[in-house]
This record gives sequence, C-alpha cells and structure tokens, in this order.
Amino acid sequence: MVELKYEPVSHDHKAFLKNAQKREGFSKAYSDLGDEYTLVREMLSARSKSGLTQEAVAELMGTTKSAVSRLESAGKHSPSLTTLKKYARAVGCDLKIKFIPKSGSAKHATEGVKQRAGSPNLPA
Repeated sequence: MVELKYEPVSHDHKAFLKNAQKREGFSKAYSDLGDEYTLVREMLSARSKSGLTQEAVAELMGTTKSAVSRLESAGKHSPSLTTLKKYARAVGCDLKIKFIPKSGSAKHATEGVKQRAGSPNLPA
C-alpha cells in the first residue's frame, strides 16, 4: 500500500461566501443546505487532521476516490449512517449523532402526543 500525504489547498471560505452571496438565489440555497455544509466541514476537518488523502480514505473504506469525493461535497448525495461510520473509522474518529431540542419544542410535542393518545378520533 502506498501512503500519500494529504496537503490541503488553501481556501478563504469567508471571502468565497461574501462573493457568492452577490449571486441571485445563493443565500437561500446555501441556507437550505446548512446541515449538509456543516457535515462536509466536519468530514474535511477530520480527514485533514488525519493527514489522509481521499485515495487513502477510499482504500480504508473499501470504496473509490470518487465515492469519497461525493461524500465530501454538499448537495444531492445524503450518505447513510453506515457510510458515515466507515468514513469516521477510516479517518480515526468516532461518529457522534445527537438530537438537540429546540427551546420549548419538547414540551409542545409532548402535549400533542398526550392529546392524541387521549382522543379516540385522533391517531396516536
């Protein structure tokens, strides 16, 4: 196995966003993909810290470089939990997923469940 050293290309994300927000529709599209961009930033950060190339990660995952490239791009592809676990393991990380309650929403949601459970006309 040939190990390649990952050398990141510099990218000024703030400057990119400032310039891109001038384009019509960009702000809404970017906002709609907020969670996906957050995931991609986490993945790229983990790979960078591990010092691995996409090729090396692909080999460790048992897939191709193009598949890793798709994983590391926000947009149409939504990776499965299994794939995210494989990626995390390949870059030497644990995957942690958690639900964070919105303020006041847990109480509201619980009340709705209680109401439906007590009413014969509403599905539980």
